Amino acid sequence: MLITASLTLLALLGSVILTLSGKGSPLATAHLAFAAGIVPLIMAAMIHFVPVLTRSGDPDRRILAVPHVAQAAGLCIALAMQGILPYAALYGFALLDAALVIILFFWISGRTRRSLGAPHPCARWYVAALLCFLLALCALLLQSVWGGQWRALRLMHLHLNTLGLVGMAALGTLSVLMPTVLGKPDPDAASWLRRRLWLTAGGVLLIAFGAALAWPLAAAGAALLLVAMFGLLGQWSRRFSLLAILNDGAAAALLVALFGFLGGMFYGVVHGAGLLPAQPAVFAWASGCLLPLVTGALSQLLPVWRWPGPQTPARSQMRQRLTANGRWRAVLFLLAGLCLFDQAWLAGGLLTVAGMLLFLIDFVQAMRVRRSTR
Repeated sequence: MLITASLTLLALLGSVILTLSGKGSPLATAHLAFAAGIVPLIMAAMIHFVPVLTRSGDPDRRILAVPHVAQAAGLCIALAMQGILPYAALYGFALLDAALVIILFFWISGRTRRSLGAPHPCARWYVAALLCFLLALCALLLQSVWGGQWRALRLMHLHLNTLGLVGMAALGTLSVLMPTVLGKPDPDAASWLRRRLWLTAGGVLLIAFGAALAWPLAAAGAALLLVAMFGLLGQWSRRFSLLAILNDGAAAALLVALFGFLGGMFYGVVHGAGLLPAQPAVFAWASGCLLPLVTGALSQLLPVWRWPGPQTPARSQMRQRLTANGRWRAVLFLLAGLCLFDQAWLAGGLLTVAGMLLFLIDFVQAMRVRRSTR
């Protein structure tokens, strides 16, 4: 898990640096961040959470290897898009990613069936996220044989990845992770997840297919997702105080990520109406939503991945160092997203790099915490 997280951070930082320097093609740098960074991290998070959600024991080594294989495949996809590897090779690596998705799908399904008691509904959100990712990969593969529908398939691929895989996995995880971060249980979290699964999944599919075929469908899907996200915000406001969220670096980043997701919905609708090109919307979503989500989640999860088991002084100290600048990072990423939406590329890029470097500094300091602290 630590290796996957470290390589994800390197992939994200490398993507930003290559974009600012103009050394990489937009598609290659985007897939370096997403396919080699975000996808493996989401898989690692699923592998971490599913045993907890189903009370079914630790995963075996074969499942633990899935994020590493996905990371290698994602890097090769980026290299193919850059022209370093044959372009046709990306379809083979996309098939490999599809095989990994199917493996995880059956693993999660098996764990839910063998769950000690009823499985937590968040596990179903992970299944839905994986199915969206599988559809996104199918859309990519269809581009090679259905060239006349290339643009529609590209839009489906984009939205099924960003809103489907990332969105479904993020919203499912956020409802579980925020109470954990704040150390205060939320009895309504499971109920919200059960009630909002089909609403959110339906919204994602309407956006993905609507963006490709009929914009009004995408607008309707965005409305469904807004209902779900505002419901989660309302639930947090009732359960936790805003001051408590803002006082914790990890929680503040997760809150900004949810607002970034809301902004991404607005960007998507504007793009679907033909009023905004795709690139600013994608970059703004990545900086304003994806990066605070990743850094906020890692601030909570990295200490647990490094030292599983009961809480220890070393784990608390590591978390403290990871969250030390969490609020400042969240502000930087949010401002970066706003700048990128306004196509202020240099300002947005510099703010994004500043936020990433701030997290890397905290990450290095956290990794220097020794087990002997316990």
